Amino acid sequence: MQIVDTKNIEETVAKRMWSVAEFCKRYRLDQAEETRLRKLLGDFASQHELLMNARRKASFA
Repeated sequence: MQIVDTKNIEETVAKRMWSVAEFCKRYRLDQAEETRLRKLLGDFASQHELLMNARRKASFA
């Protein structure tokens, strides 16, 4: 048996998970980038993971 002191329990906030498809629509990423992100992260990922791994082609090139 374990005694838990309620004074030491921290409140943790759940991470907001995004659908990779919805993220790609919102940030106007192409189908190839959506496929790459799905292979890398799965169907759902945190916003931070998506932002750090998304690549966007240069609009002037």
